[in-house]
Amino acid sequence: MAEPEKFRPGVGFAGKSAYIGAEFIRIDSTGRRAMPSKLEQLREMTLVVADTGDIEAVKRLKPVDCTTNPSLVLKAIGLPLFAEKFDEALDWGRSQNLSAEQRVVKIGDRLAISVGAELSKLVEGRVSTEVDADLSFDVEGSVRKAHEIVEAYAERGVSKDRILVKLGSTWEGIRAAEQLQKAGIDCNMTLIFNKAQAIAAAEAGAFLISPFVGRILDWHVKASGKQFTAAEDPGVQSVKEIYQYYKAHGIKTVVMGASFRNTGEIEELAGCDRLTISPNLLDELAKAEGTLERKLSPEAGGAAPERVSYDEKSFRWAMNEDAMATEKLAEGIRQFAADLLKMRKLIAERLGEGVRQAAE
Repeated sequence: MAEPEKFRPGVGFAGKSAYIGAEFIRIDSTGRRAMPSKLEQLREMTLVVADTGDIEAVKRLKPVDCTTNPSLVLKAIGLPLFAEKFDEALDWGRSQNLSAEQRVVKIGDRLAISVGAELSKLVEGRVSTEVDADLSFDVEGSVRKAHEIVEAYAERGVSKDRILVKLGSTWEGIRAAEQLQKAGIDCNMTLIFNKAQAIAAAEAGAFLISPFVGRILDWHVKASGKQFTAAEDPGVQSVKEIYQYYKAHGIKTVVMGASFRNTGEIEELAGCDRLTISPNLLDELAKAEGTLERKLSPEAGGAAPERVSYDEKSFRWAMNEDAMATEKLAEGIRQFAADLLKMRKLIAERLGEGVRQAAE
């Protein structure tokens, strides 16, 4: 795993505070730089990833990696920056000998890769691009789409070692990842809501998992009516449990906490391998003062949890017995599929009335 990115000093000047490069820098009364922000401190112990397709935010925040999903791509193609690329993709699609339905799908694929390719120019590390949510229960379809993603990036000069293919962590998604990892294509297993998914993904050789914090919290708040402190947060506790299991058993799969609702959750996971964070929360951390304590460490002591393994039957049973994970996984797939459909409808409308039904 790459070493966490270190803070890159900017140029100081007299004043109270300002953005210097990617960071919100505080200046003390002598004109010297004040104590490092919590974002700077976090970068000393965790590789920070931007959860966005917003090019301007990435330019400003300068993360090591970027993650995208259908929801973020849908937002990105609505930005003025991508207007020309949208038109280019439409023109390309019109020139292809495809059915109306295939044309819409292929243009959508091209737009997602365009967003990722632009992001790859701005980060040192990797860009995650998601396999279509409607392939979440299709092993061969997911594998085929992943190879298409890698080939499309290669055509734009982006090598596969700069890409992570995102797959939903269904049993089928995990099996697809197993095939892809053997083919040298690194995978980011998303929509992780429990340890069973995390263990199965690691057993499949997945490069990275994205356990969701905020969505787990949402479920428990709704189910219990209780409010949780950051330390008690069920999503935080889930990531800690997965991280500790991996480190205790020497598992190399990277743990990248995702889906944060507040900076308190992020601070409780300081020291996690990676954290993918939205621009607004990165901004909050860049302005936050005080000492950030490391909460996770690969050298942490304690008794090692029992090592377990999952086949298809035991995996499906573990999911069945976990109402939160079952509901949030299904909900996440539906949300990503809905945004994928929105993008396809938008493409169909831009192509003309004759292909509108292709997105239905």
